[in-house]
Amino acid sequence: MSRPTLTAVFVAFLLTSSVAKPNAKDKKPKQVVPAIECDMRAGKINLPEFIVKCPAKCRETKEKVYGTGVFASISSICNAAIHNGVITNSGGKVIVMKMGGQVTYKGSFANGVRSLSLPNWRDSFSVSVGKPKKGVIYPSTLIFVPSRPTAENTVSPATEPSSTAAPPTTTHVTTPIATAPPITTSATPRVTVHEVRKAAFARRDWPHPAFSRPDGSSGTRRPTDSSYSVPNTSYKWNRMSTGDPTVLDPRPDNTEYEQYGQYPPEPEDHKPLSETGHTKDCKVDIAFLMDGSWSIGKRRFKIQKDFLVDVSQVISVGVAGPMMGIIQYGDDPVTEFSLKQFSSSKDLKPAISKIVQKGGLSNVGKALSYINKNFFSDANGNRGGAPNVAVVLVDGWPTDKVEEASRLARESGINIFFVTIEGPDENEKQNVVETNFVEKAVCRTNGFFSLPITSWFALRKEVQSLVKRVCDTDHLVCSKTCLNANDIAFVIDGSSSVGTGNFRTVLQFVANVTQEFEISDTDTRVGIIQYTYEQRLEFAFGQHNNKADLLNAIKRINYWSGGTSTGAAITYAADQLFSKSKPNKRKIMIVITDGRSYDDVRAPALAVHRKGVIAYSIGIAWAAQDELEYIATDPDREHSFFVDEFDNLYKYVPKIIHNICNEFNSQPRN
Repeated sequence: MSRPTLTAVFVAFLLTSSVAKPNAKDKKPKQVVPAIECDMRAGKINLPEFIVKCPAKCRETKEKVYGTGVFASISSICNAAIHNGVITNSGGKVIVMKMGGQVTYKGSFANGVRSLSLPNWRDSFSVSVGKPKKGVIYPSTLIFVPSRPTAENTVSPATEPSSTAAPPTTTHVTTPIATAPPITTSATPRVTVHEVRKAAFARRDWPHPAFSRPDGSSGTRRPTDSSYSVPNTSYKWNRMSTGDPTVLDPRPDNTEYEQYGQYPPEPEDHKPLSETGHTKDCKVDIAFLMDGSWSIGKRRFKIQKDFLVDVSQVISVGVAGPMMGIIQYGDDPVTEFSLKQFSSSKDLKPAISKIVQKGGLSNVGKALSYINKNFFSDANGNRGGAPNVAVVLVDGWPTDKVEEASRLARESGINIFFVTIEGPDENEKQNVVETNFVEKAVCRTNGFFSLPITSWFALRKEVQSLVKRVCDTDHLVCSKTCLNANDIAFVIDGSSSVGTGNFRTVLQFVANVTQEFEISDTDTRVGIIQYTYEQRLEFAFGQHNNKADLLNAIKRINYWSGGTSTGAAITYAADQLFSKSKPNKRKIMIVITDGRSYDDVRAPALAVHRKGVIAYSIGIAWAAQDELEYIATDPDREHSFFVDEFDNLYKYVPKIIHNICNEFNSQPRN
């Protein structure tokens, strides 16, 4: 048997070595993760599935997110990942998978991120922890939907220069959604404007079947995928502020109205309301409180400014008509310009356009307190004879409470209107600081003082409606007047000397007086105490908050019968009613008695006078004149009345109303 030669042994060694040590080319590729910014939207990336790395502190940027679990493609990837619990606010890797459009996207609050609701968006995505499955390699380079599609637009990790980036590879097959191939640097033929318009209009989701396209066709078209290529032209590319994939606008200068990717109707011509008579004699002092919080975004802030410009042009600002000032609020309010700063609509237009967004939270309550204390003053141009109107524009909902500040402002004579844009839906109401904040802020809940708008893109359509309301001075009854700014306590003698029939006459007198006032929880409130030796609270302030209920409650009061302790009844009214009176309400007490009191009335009367209660006394038959004068506020002749019999009480109804209003109008405004 022959022995192997040295050459054969060496060849065998080489063969075994090549098997034992795989070639470097056969090593598992390393996953390279591209880094993105907090504002990156999934719809901007033209890949069906990819991995990215989010930076830290994206939550503070408040980049918007739409949906829960499955997100609309216009959502921030990083904030969607935080919302879904995939990463924390410290950042991290996220796997994004594109999906088809959803019928609706429900908003919610999770992990410090508030997502919004959105109807029927065309594309969506989901997020998962950035740990690829075994054998899966995601692209190391992101391909973007083009803004000007003349070259491939990609981003590479910092460790890998884009000029040397290798083509994306994967050993894992996923089910992609429809995407167009990346845009290359190949030459693009020049096209006509008509072709550009046709290309742009062809991909619109036409909302109205009757619309006619530039090429003469009509009807509806289903939306196509947003990742597409259109030849480069001199026409602008129109991008939503949320970062949605670009949309070619066939009108060179239209950059404002892209509602959810749909082509908007042509704007209606704003015919000045003065031509139709709506602003005739519209002499009001108007303060607009504009939302400058970060949540509104730059694009919507501009829509808000455009809305205010439209309003200023429609109402025809001038010293003989309406005057207009603007306050911007965020964390704190600031006056952009006062009522007297501009006396014409022409001057207002450039001033509004130059307003810069302040940012911060949406502290509406603080802003209302600010205008109540600082804005409507003589120094700022308040004219006194013109109604004061505050129009509050709110994106979503306030970040502080508004009820108390609104009430104080209304009671100081300010008519408050709330314009809420994209307010909370049923799922978002749990995140609202103060439930039913609009109803608590305005003086009427019949819709006159509130204007809910479903979308920022519909705001400018409401210019005419708002102006009609603020100029309708006959309905501006929110201002503090002698008829809507009182807490009135009737203290009624139910002693045995009155009798059942006369007691019913007294109740009719009380109803006749009450009938003259504006009754609601935010206007005049009425409470009633009946007394003998003891006292009984028939009903308290605010227990009956409309006139019909109040009048019915008065009719249902039953006659008590007993002795006469008027002094104790006055003390009881102070404890049970006026101690719970609202600040800035005028406290009025009307005591009705038919005889001398068994106890002292002087000390109790003096005590309520010192607490700011305006006291009227009405004596019948055997009432003691000296006690009536002790009870009444000075001067006695304006606050104390005597009738010889119960049937003559009705004659004093107009006298009491006149005196209440005359006294109110002679007082300085709060």
